[in-house]
Amino acid sequence: MSVKRGSTTFLKVIIFLAGIAILTLCIFLVPQIANFASSLYPNFSPLTTLIFTVIYGAAVPFFFALYQAFKLLKYIDDDTTFSKLSVKALKKIKCCAILISGLYALGMPIFHFIARKVDPPIGIIVLIIIFASLMIAVFASILQRLLQEAIHIKSENDWTV
Repeated sequence: MSVKRGSTTFLKVIIFLAGIAILTLCIFLVPQIANFASSLYPNFSPLTTLIFTVIYGAAVPFFFALYQAFKLLKYIDDDTTFSKLSVKALKKIKCCAILISGLYALGMPIFHFIARKVDPPIGIIVLIIIFASLMIAVFASILQRLLQEAIHIKSENDWTV
């Protein structure tokens, strides 16, 4: 096994473990958060639905981005890194990260509403999720542009030979 394939295998394992961790949180922790929030505000019935909508709504693009990252690692293994498929995968990862950040930003008033009755770290955690997603979007955008330029340079070199 080459070093490159070993490192991509390691990253694939990390992606798989991240997916398992978020899936576990979605199954076990999100219902508890929703129940806790509804116990804080028993007269506000849509709170549970709003929490489920924000968190599960953000989980969908998260898993799609993980799938795109997995595909990107497969392209690296197949020596097709400098292809339009890699650029598309990075673009999809960027869009997913922006969508996750946007969903949590829209849900920020809900979490602020909950944080008024509990410790403030809820708002800080949501802000970390928003900014981490934005950082991933920026990083994917930079990689996408660099990869597009590398593909362009590679195609020019192929024509000159």
